Formats: sequence, C-alpha cells, structure tokens
Amino acid sequence: MAVIIKTPEQIQKMRIAGKLAADVLEMIEPFVKVGISTGELDTICHKFMVEEQGCIPAPLNYHGFPKSICTSINNVICHGIPSDTKFLKSGDVINIDITVIKDGYHGDTSKMFYVGEVAPFAKRLTERTQQSLYKAIDVVKPGATLGDIGAAIQKIAETRDSNGVSYSIVQEYCGHGIGEVFHEEPQVMHFGKAGQGLKLEEGMIFTIEPMLNAGKRHCKLNKKDGWTVTTKDGKISTQFEHTIVVTKDGCEVLTAREEEREIFAASSTAIFRQD
Repeated sequence: MAVIIKTPEQIQKMRIAGKLAADVLEMIEPFVKVGISTGELDTICHKFMVEEQGCIPAPLNYHGFPKSICTSINNVICHGIPSDTKFLKSGDVINIDITVIKDGYHGDTSKMFYVGEVAPFAKRLTERTQQSLYKAIDVVKPGATLGDIGAAIQKIAETRDSNGVSYSIVQEYCGHGIGEVFHEEPQVMHFGKAGQGLKLEEGMIFTIEPMLNAGKRHCKLNKKDGWTVTTKDGKISTQFEHTIVVTKDGCEVLTAREEEREIFAASSTAIFRQD
C-alpha cells in the first residue's frame, strides 16, 4: 500500500477526529484511580465516545479485539485488554490508548497515567518516553525522513540519566499511517539513522508512539488472548502516542491535549490547533 497524501478536506476531518480522541483522554483522567477496574474505564470511555461524541470506538471488534480501548499496565507494552476483574492499585502506571472514528476518519492517541503513589524509577521512565515523543515531533517537516524520527527517539531513550540509567526501545511495534484506514503506510519505527528512510511530504498523516522499557527491549505476545504484549523480563514499559500531519513548514499535532498547549507553542515546528 502506498502512502496516502491527504487533501485539505481530509486533513480537516482528521483534525476533528484527533481532537475527539484527545478529549476522551482528558475526560477519563479523573476516573483513573486506585480500585477502579480497567473494564469500568472501558465502559466509561465507550459511552462517552458513542453517546456524547457520536463516534465509533475503532478498537472494538478490530480483527477480533473485544473492547473499545486498550489499557496497558506496568509490564504490558501495548494492546492490554480491559477486564472487569483487573483493578488498579497504588503504584501502577497505565497507558490508555484511544482511537475514534468520526465521519469515516480515525483519531489515535495514548497517554500514561499514574495510579496513587508511583515509584520514582517509573516516573523517570514515563517522563523519558514522553520526552522522546516530543523530540520526534520536533523533527517532523517536509524533507525530513522517517530515520530522523527514529534517531531522535533513540537518542533520548539511550542517553543515560543522572542515575546512570538508559532505556530500551521496543522494535516489534511502531507508528503508522492513518486516515480512513486504521493502519496505513508508512510504518514509523522508533529507532533508526538520521537521513535514512522515506522522506516526509506535506499532507502525510501518521502516528508516532514510542514504547520504552525499563529493562531489555524484548517482548512476548500472549498466545491465549492474541493481543496482550508484555516485556519478556517482566519490567515496566511506558508509551505515549500522537497523530501528526506534515504541514508546509513543520507539522500539526492533531491529538494534542490542552495540557500540552505550552509545550507545542514553544516548538519550532509543531503546531497546537484545537479549533
């Protein structure tokens, strides 16, 4: 499948879908607390998307996925399935991944949440993952390459922090083109060499969604449910995701949340637009 360059009309529809996906993450935040089940979080998000936003939850029944959102806790890298028997406890870190369909177009985003008192090492990993996403967004502009995106993430992840700790990047899962189809070309790897790979063009829309592990990069798929991906060594993993459109001289973050307004306002290339 070739990369689809979006028209201005398609970009506007993606802008609307992206804003709605961001709104779901903002809505659910007060509910992410000790004692709630991931199944209940799924129900709340589902009702909000369907009844308040008039959206379709994209994950529901996608290749058999049984729920409307993904909830990935601690050592779950991605695609965690919400459950009425899985309750959040103090110290957990959880990624909530939201994808909505509005008027035939997808908006895809995810964010980490802290539950109760979280260990400092988990906060450091979470902050580093978010920083790697922001640095990757900063390089998105026409003429840049997919390798530039991966290299930016890799530099942040593999630089040792003040405690001498660096992090590993999951290589089996990546960002992707998105539009009328949930997963389109190109594949956006979260590691790579600057200057290599596909050159970005105005009108491309894709996600960047780095997954960083506290331990080794290796992962394993739960063969029983066919979805849940965990770290092989059992150490925690964190992820953030945004949907990005390449603009004439930079990019626009279609799934930016209000809390990120100042961050993107300070960027030399990224645009925060929440019309």
